[in-house]
Amino acid sequence: MQALTRFVLRHKALVGLTWLLIAVAGVMTVSGTTHRMTNDFSMPGQAFKVDNQIVAEYGNGGSQSPYVPVLTVPAGERVTDPAVAAETGRVFGAIAAAVPDVRVADYSSTGNARFVTRDGRTTFALVFIPASTSFGGPTPAPAVTRAAEAALPHGWHFGLTGEDLLANGAPASKGTGIMVETMIGSVGALVILALVFGSFLAFLPLLIGGVSVLATFLIVGGLTEITGISQIVEFLIALVGLGVAIDYSLLVVTRWREERSAGRDNADAVAVAMQHAGRAVVFSGLTVAIGLLSMIVLPVPMLRSVGYGGVLVPLVSVVVAITLLPVILASVGPRMDWPRLRTERRPSRVFSSWAALVYRHRWVSAAAGLAIMGLLMAPALSLHLGSPGASAQATAGPAHDALVSLTSGGVPSGILTPAEVLTSGSSSASVAAHASGLPGVYTAIAPGSGAGFAKGGTSIVDVLPAAESSLPSGQAEISSVEHALVGSHGVIGVGGDGASLIDFDRTVYGDFPLMLTLIAAATFILLTRAFRSVVLALKAVVFNLISLAAAYGVMTWVFQDGHGSKAIFGVPATGAITMWVPLMVFAFLFGLSMDYEVFILSRVREAYDATGDARTAVVTGLGRTGRLVTSAAAILMLGFVSMSTSGQTDLKILATGLGAGILVDAVVVRCLLVPAMVALFGRANWWLPAWAARLLRVPAPAPDAPAMPAAETTPTSSPQAVAAPW
Repeated sequence: MQALTRFVLRHKALVGLTWLLIAVAGVMTVSGTTHRMTNDFSMPGQAFKVDNQIVAEYGNGGSQSPYVPVLTVPAGERVTDPAVAAETGRVFGAIAAAVPDVRVADYSSTGNARFVTRDGRTTFALVFIPASTSFGGPTPAPAVTRAAEAALPHGWHFGLTGEDLLANGAPASKGTGIMVETMIGSVGALVILALVFGSFLAFLPLLIGGVSVLATFLIVGGLTEITGISQIVEFLIALVGLGVAIDYSLLVVTRWREERSAGRDNADAVAVAMQHAGRAVVFSGLTVAIGLLSMIVLPVPMLRSVGYGGVLVPLVSVVVAITLLPVILASVGPRMDWPRLRTERRPSRVFSSWAALVYRHRWVSAAAGLAIMGLLMAPALSLHLGSPGASAQATAGPAHDALVSLTSGGVPSGILTPAEVLTSGSSSASVAAHASGLPGVYTAIAPGSGAGFAKGGTSIVDVLPAAESSLPSGQAEISSVEHALVGSHGVIGVGGDGASLIDFDRTVYGDFPLMLTLIAAATFILLTRAFRSVVLALKAVVFNLISLAAAYGVMTWVFQDGHGSKAIFGVPATGAITMWVPLMVFAFLFGLSMDYEVFILSRVREAYDATGDARTAVVTGLGRTGRLVTSAAAILMLGFVSMSTSGQTDLKILATGLGAGILVDAVVVRCLLVPAMVALFGRANWWLPAWAARLLRVPAPAPDAPAMPAAETTPTSSPQAVAAPW
């Protein structure tokens, strides 16, 4: 770190110009990058193969849920009347004629009365559209609406619903947009930074965050030319990336101010800040990256792409923080530190007093912290994986109203997520008859070649479950369909969204414990070297897993069970947590929460090296970092709050999980459990066997490069007084 700092300070102009050019290139290319992002949620397994075959042969359907146009005829008429049925067929036929490469199933083409509501006035069709992987691109919904309304008889009512339309929300819940969300997070962060620094330095972490975000978008833009990158990466870079970069800047700038307040000149202050805080930033970034590496090895394209983009978020932030930030501090830092309404001369009295209190009442503090975490973790035991139900996707708007007109008439919402059974030869009719009698099946249809459901020696049978296949009950129904049909005569395979979710669960979460173990082990080794302690590293990993479980518990309690989701987010109980969200929460939260552990314990370790007294180490460490950790957590929380204003329920759940995890980790774990446990373990905290030190190549403590001035209050009588915390 010392060598790197010397290098960048010798080449200030080159470093500054390089990052300026990168930022400008990021601004110029960010729009193209976001438009090339995809919404491909392909899953591994037999359903994925079947869906691909269906799309290849028919050009539509598969895992792409159908649009569901809904017609309501005037009072006194019934859809089952031959003349009225012919008119409904003509309207749905107009849709098929106006929108290329679709297939349509309805009452007129199947004669199935399950397409009609109890009162006989409302009917629906299943319009299977071509699969779309373009994020933000045009959809066939407007064309479907125009074609239907042009053919609609006088006095009839038309509506359009479907999983995709409901997921995009009602007009009132479309969200604020990524730019507005980023502005919300930035303005909130600026307010917090102004309170922390009391000077124009508040703008510096935002500058570093902006450069980091633009640089990450630039690299991801290159990746979109090579492989598909999920649309979710856009939100993670803009909001999580901004928060992480600000956190790292906050740590370095705070230490720089502290060293200047202790009497160092600017050059020495930068060098010492980078030696201590800069190294902490590197280790923090690596722990975040390790957690996100787990996403890259998953056999799911969307999650793998999130891993690519996610790993870049902390790594780019680290590179900017250890290159551009010291250049700015060395050049204009003192001038930016005005009017200096707040200084870093002394540790925070509030957090120092709190640390002393926790240390004195260590048993009570540890018991209280564990009890709080236990209560938060408990709801996670009932977590169900799936997707939010239709009622939780949109609570108002045309798509919601069209669905209500069906469900109020006895048609279940499960018709939005049919299973697509690919059959061979002329077996579709017998397969449909068999499937219709299975438990939980609303109906099964085999319209044949006339409706586009048979082609090239294959045919498609659509099985409509009573419950949406995204919910646990619907997955159970689809699972029974798979069990009954897969391998039977004439059945090639079962596809559709529900079958894909089941395969996802089996393939990804089947190996989740192994993945969790490997990530925890890698993090433990990294932190053992960072803290020069086996106990501190093990405790950090265990507490991170506890924070993760608490985040899962909050997501389950708020969204799945519906305690507050309606009041806060306008979303009723979802019944399930989106399948990929727990993985995302694990990947990001496992590393992000470790930031605070590194921030606090690196300073505790430094204080212990200087004094040899555990109590002084805890009080000094928390006193110096408590306000920093709280501010950093608040800034990240603002980013997650901004993300939660998105119109997509999935992103609301993700933002809640990440936000709850960060808040609980910063307040309960790092400010209560960590100091209490350090106090309980005493000298055992610093245990590192000699063989482990040799294996990990842990260096002996070395003094800072710049000499400690006489004005510094830290004792300097021993070589360890100014030892690096590593």
